[in-house]
Amino acid sequence: MGLLGEAGDYVMLMRQTFKRPDKGWVFRRQLFIDFYALGVDSIGIVSFISLFMGAIIAMQMAYNIDNPLVPLYLVGYTTKQMMVLELSPTIMSLILAGKVGSSIASEIGTKRVTEQIDALKVMGINPANYLILPKITAAMLYFPVLVVFSIAIGLSGGLLAVYITGSVTVTDFIDGLQAWWVPFDIYYSLIKSVVFAFIIASVAGFKGYTVDGGSVAVGRSSTQAVVASSILVIVFDLILTQMLLT
Repeated sequence: MGLLGEAGDYVMLMRQTFKRPDKGWVFRRQLFIDFYALGVDSIGIVSFISLFMGAIIAMQMAYNIDNPLVPLYLVGYTTKQMMVLELSPTIMSLILAGKVGSSIASEIGTKRVTEQIDALKVMGINPANYLILPKITAAMLYFPVLVVFSIAIGLSGGLLAVYITGSVTVTDFIDGLQAWWVPFDIYYSLIKSVVFAFIIASVAGFKGYTVDGGSVAVGRSSTQAVVASSILVIVFDLILTQMLLT
């Protein structure tokens, strides 16, 4: 019953969140602040992890393809498919769930325990709309950009790895990247990133908004936000894969 009650509270909060902002310029100002906080600040960690993921995949594939009958361009093809279909949208979202989700939950949770949300209500402002909607919008707009960036960096990392190790020629690797190109794979990746962005931002906003207690409760809600959003990302990854690829 507790889980059902929490789900109902989440739906009611989202109804309040997605009402039209009272002042458009305030929403736009907060949106640009959240663009930087949730998106630009994440470029560094996304680049670092994507570079090494692409390199590791390429090296592992080159190591395991020891049959002379198997063409070496499959190293590039497999690296591309793994980065585009799964690693960049899903693994990056799980990492951002920890970074972005905890940040959103702790920020809004702090406003709750310091009674800033109550002050907004007294002033006639919709706190859910003012605090959560810009973060959801910024995440849904910026996460696809980060995913495309992650794919590009990951493939570059794979190319760099095979060039340094000499396990596969650069020509074979690039041939694999170009082989059997399906544009829908990119659309699939972007669709997943938008759904995951909504899950992470909305769940983290809900956990922070419903904090009850002091600073300890804020830390606990931040942890719960990361755990809950990570679980939902994995569940919806399975659902979207079944819906879009089968």
